[in-house]
Amino acid sequence: MNPTDSDQLTEQTDQPAAEPEDDAELEIVQRRIERILLGGRRKYTRHQVAERAGVSMERTAQLWRAMGFASTEDDAVLFTDSDVQALRVAEALVQNGILDVSAQVSTARALGQHLARIAEWQVDLLRSAIAANPELAGNDRRLTRFIDQLLPQLEEVQSLVWRRHLAAYAGRALATQDEDLDTRISAVGFVDMVGYTSLTRQSSATELSTVLERFEAVAAGIVADHYGRVVKTLGDEVLFLAGTPRDAAEIALHLVDAAEEDDLLPSLRAGLAYGRVLGRYGDVYGSTVNIASRLTSIARPARVLVDRAFAEALREDSRYVLRPRRPVSVRGFHRLKPAVLRRAQ
Repeated sequence: MNPTDSDQLTEQTDQPAAEPEDDAELEIVQRRIERILLGGRRKYTRHQVAERAGVSMERTAQLWRAMGFASTEDDAVLFTDSDVQALRVAEALVQNGILDVSAQVSTARALGQHLARIAEWQVDLLRSAIAANPELAGNDRRLTRFIDQLLPQLEEVQSLVWRRHLAAYAGRALATQDEDLDTRISAVGFVDMVGYTSLTRQSSATELSTVLERFEAVAAGIVADHYGRVVKTLGDEVLFLAGTPRDAAEIALHLVDAAEEDDLLPSLRAGLAYGRVLGRYGDVYGSTVNIASRLTSIARPARVLVDRAFAEALREDSRYVLRPRRPVSVRGFHRLKPAVLRRAQ
């Protein structure tokens, strides 16, 4: 949506409003925006929302904290009709046997953590749009109308992306119901930027942001092109999964090569491991993940290190060359036997 399209977003009869002169006036603008984002007025206390939803006070507080929100006073009027409906849905999932109480809380926590990051990014997006269009910042009515019209479009895009990912994962999960999808054999990869600490000291905030954005964009594209999944990004590091060692190898080698050809990016290094992985609410755990991380930390610039299980899986593949290195001891693991992964000439 183009925020400069005044025919869609504003009425030409609107007159620019004065900048808020005091805290009270600023609070009025904030409440208008909040009401749009929350889908209604705050009008219930914690006790009232729990009573209307048919959920205990204890469970209501537990879910609220799990989603990442601070504890509230019992008499604080913070909740809306949408909060009541959300609690009813969450409780119905338990009552219908779809989730137990523990899974309900864990689900709330996972949603809170992931959606908080999306919300923070979207606020930055709104700030950029407002900065680029001074007429929005100078007129409260135009600003609130802009947000009111943009919100459904953001929701539509989010829903589409969510459904596409759901379809991608559900196809395999529902077709292999006898397989334990919480613990499965996977190829795990870490890729990080070499010299990131020095980069942060030498770069401005804008320059660093540009590098990180470039790194994430290149990583996301290459991982997707080779049938992998980005689990998470941790500043200078990307953690990804792939269904086969070959896919993971292609991801790591392409990423390392791409950085060497990109004037903006520093050199990358990667660590790959193959084995059983515990998946939990979008994240992954276990010794296979830890080994991949440790290998990354000892890899040289523009190199890919793999563990013994990964090397064995690619041993007969003529497209790759594996050169064993001396056993090394790293935190948590004694005498790892890594190998350097390269393409065959």
